[in-house]
Amino acid sequence: MTLNERVEEALDGIRPALQADGGDVELVDIDVEKGIVRVQMQGACAGCPSAQITLAMGIEKAIKEKVPEIKEVLSV
Repeated sequence: MTLNERVEEALDGIRPALQADGGDVELVDIDVEKGIVRVQMQGACAGCPSAQITLAMGIEKAIKEKVPEIKEVLSV
């Protein structure tokens, strides 16, 4: 399984919770050398004041658990 597929799998695991609140997340880019994943918050998540908490405590945590070589997740 490629790095991209493993990151998508991690996102698929958290996506139902985001969609339940009217939002979603899309993988934009992976910087393999630096271990950085860039995502775009969508729907209700895009303008939500809690989006940074969701990013750090939900999305980043889920990705790091499945893909330990990822060091940071950024929202673009």
